Amino acid sequence: MNKELIIRAGSSDVDFALLKDGKLIELHKEEDSSDFSVGDIMLAKIRKPVQGLNAAFVDVGYEKDAFLHYHDLGPKLPTLLKFIKRVSTGKLKDFTLKDFPFEPEIDKDGSIMDAVKANQSILVQIVKEPISTKGPRISSELSIAGRYLVLVPFSDRISISQKIESRDEKDRLKRLVQSIRPKGFGVIVRTVAEGKKVAELDKDLQNLVNRWTLMCKKIYKAEHPSKVLSEMNRAASILRDIFNDTFTGIHIDDETLYLQVKDYVHEIAPEKESIVKLYQSSIPIFEKFGIERQIKTSFGRTVSMSKGAYLVVEHTEALHVIDVNSGNRSNKAKTQEDTALEVNLIAATEIARQLRLRDMGGIIVVDFIDMNDVENRKTLFDHLRDEMKEDRAKHKILPPSKFGLIQITRQRVRPERNINTREENPNGTGEVDAPIVIIDKITSDLEKIIQNKQFTNGIILNAHPFIAAYLTKGFPSVRSKWFLEHKKWVKILPRDAYTYLEYRFKDKSGTLLQ
Repeated sequence: MNKELIIRAGSSDVDFALLKDGKLIELHKEEDSSDFSVGDIMLAKIRKPVQGLNAAFVDVGYEKDAFLHYHDLGPKLPTLLKFIKRVSTGKLKDFTLKDFPFEPEIDKDGSIMDAVKANQSILVQIVKEPISTKGPRISSELSIAGRYLVLVPFSDRISISQKIESRDEKDRLKRLVQSIRPKGFGVIVRTVAEGKKVAELDKDLQNLVNRWTLMCKKIYKAEHPSKVLSEMNRAASILRDIFNDTFTGIHIDDETLYLQVKDYVHEIAPEKESIVKLYQSSIPIFEKFGIERQIKTSFGRTVSMSKGAYLVVEHTEALHVIDVNSGNRSNKAKTQEDTALEVNLIAATEIARQLRLRDMGGIIVVDFIDMNDVENRKTLFDHLRDEMKEDRAKHKILPPSKFGLIQITRQRVRPERNINTREENPNGTGEVDAPIVIIDKITSDLEKIIQNKQFTNGIILNAHPFIAAYLTKGFPSVRSKWFLEHKKWVKILPRDAYTYLEYRFKDKSGTLLQ
């Protein structure tokens, strides 16, 4: 398995594409104008506690107040408030917490009215970016994430990632972290810490403590609201969270960003520094790695898959609905149940990719093709869970219902990626699918025709002149690629009477090929 990170820098934003064996699985954008990123810590002011909601609205500098529920205050809130007051007035200049007295914890079922007051200063962390008409979701349980560890101020707990399965390794890591943990701080050990030595963990921990100290220095005489700790830039945060030994390349088309990433990789994995490369070709970087094409074909309402199957993705205010379709493919060698299972497994793999790619969150309902066999339903459920194991967003998958529906909940912390894959209709008003999307549909139909050997004396494609030109021009043309792959030459005839989306496959006798 090869993983590559492709970074494209623009004048005001940076795009990050994560490829797995050449296939696009994640797409991120970092914009200069983004004032609120998950992980940022803000010095904010309580605007108004609301007893009925058991929550407070907090001014963090966004047009809509942020929402802070009582359960997001954290048990150490009194200690945090006392710390902020003493630091902001200049009475406390030692930020190590080793001698700072902790206050009693708040009741987990208490009232917001007893915990905070209007106009009170508070440190909060962004846990969900502003989405649609909602302000940011925040928490006063602070944490600072590093490569191997997460530092938790005002705590004494050591937690180990659940994804580390070995009991011996968990015990080893707990002993190591216990020996280096600074007093007054808790530590969460991340999955990537598995097998690491104490020196690497200690270096990461000291870096986190330094970030905490720099943040505390900003609190003194700071304005309200203001950002006192920024999450790392998106390139560093992506590498911090997903970088591992399977990465084979990091390609960047901006020299300044290239040097920054190279320095960061040198710090976290010196042996992998050579895979960071500066891209200098005249061909745009996303074109070179086939990303632009994948974006066009992956973000539409309809998503094509192998063997003629496709997904239909619909978005509503309350949830996302995904419908699985087998297309018009037929395979006489298999039963209907076997065909349904095959299509469903292909769809499950693509759905896991689509959730990460679009960053879809909330409730997702998937309507798979009905299967009667209980074992087949279990196979599908297990396959979907395995495909989603690499998804970093918290998620839960329920077993298939009697109607063949699978329900998924997935954590949403950023606005969903929504890219328009439709273009202006050259034949009239409105919009139509972009040429690349139509070409993929034509290619998929051609593969089915060749696979099922439906033709007897050659293949002819009738299509709109724009589409016919797209298929035949350039070197190598799309038609040439078809010939190299299938060893069948397709005669392409432009038809002025056809609409932009219309096309027909026929043989030389004029028989329509389905």
